Amino acid sequence: MPRVAPFVGLRYDPAVAGAIAHLTAPPYDVISEPHRDGFHAASPYNVAHLDLAAGSLDPDHEESRYVRAAALLAAWEHDGVLRTDATPGYDAYEMSWTDDAGVPAGRIRGVFVALALEPWGGSVIPHEETMQGPIEDRLALLRATRTHLSPIYGTVAGPSGPLAALLDRTCEGEPLFDLVDEEAVRHRLWRIPGDERVDDWLAPYDLLIADGHHRYTTALAYRDERHADDGPGAWDTILTLVVDTGTQHVPVLPYHRVQVAGRPPSFDEAAPDLARVLARVDDAAGRVGVIERDPTGAASFGVLNLPGAPPVVRTLHERILDRAAPGDALRFTHSASDAEHAVRSGDAVAAYLLPPTTPGDVLAAIERGERLPRKSTFFWPKPRTGLVFMPVR
Repeated sequence: MPRVAPFVGLRYDPAVAGAIAHLTAPPYDVISEPHRDGFHAASPYNVAHLDLAAGSLDPDHEESRYVRAAALLAAWEHDGVLRTDATPGYDAYEMSWTDDAGVPAGRIRGVFVALALEPWGGSVIPHEETMQGPIEDRLALLRATRTHLSPIYGTVAGPSGPLAALLDRTCEGEPLFDLVDEEAVRHRLWRIPGDERVDDWLAPYDLLIADGHHRYTTALAYRDERHADDGPGAWDTILTLVVDTGTQHVPVLPYHRVQVAGRPPSFDEAAPDLARVLARVDDAAGRVGVIERDPTGAASFGVLNLPGAPPVVRTLHERILDRAAPGDALRFTHSASDAEHAVRSGDAVAAYLLPPTTPGDVLAAIERGERLPRKSTFFWPKPRTGLVFMPVR
């Protein structure tokens, strides 16, 4: 694993900014425009005003969203909305959720660190392809703010007993922040002293990037730019949540594929409805659900059998989608009902419903020398943006 270190965080002061529940947001890439407007309306200090600021996407425009974000960040620091930690440290972080009856259904604990940047392919392992547009957007924002506003999310295979014990002890105390998000996930955060041996405990493991491929790529580019002018510095690191899958169960949900042009394949098996399709999809067996529009305009349901090593999303692209729906012919959603609606409404010719997978199967694919298509996995829940920032100035 690359080196990790304690960091000096930049955090909201609720006495000035207001309740933390109104200040945070999901990662930028899962926020639609209407939802962005909702987060903007929640508070003048909501992190979406920085991460998805209003304004032009042209960095050189006088009303650029990146210039606006940098100005807001500076003003919030000046006015005490955001305050800097007195000393370096780590953060313990917990995400927990219940079922529909309110019974505890899951919990993930991890640790926020400053992760030393290194090129892809060593001990930092990507699993998805990236796109140039998001990289350019995030790089313009990082150049302007000189701050990691949103953590990336990485997993290690573990198990690390000492790290688990530290998190258990820490999470018994009173959290620094405690909120429930719009998906009913509870987020809690505690500060950990910087002299804990987190770096030693994580050193034996490679880090699989679960979420944040574009942000990591952006941070590498920014680091190289700063090296050319300033040499080594804080820009050699990125704010990262590390979760040990040896001690924590991490759900890996699918991004379903919505095909907006082209011809879909024939079913291997028919199914009566969406619920039956979702009950049939299976990563290990290579079963993928399909929704198509029939000649009358109604939706029909079925299953494709695509045997091969999981995750099946890679086989689906290799055998069908890379030819039938290249480039902009695909959209992505983690909602099966949204995918069904797209077909029923005529906005799509077909939708492909994928099963959940596991961090172990993702890592096994990488070890076979494979890279998954873009938007292949939806690690859930997502770390909340706005609980802590990390300046790299």
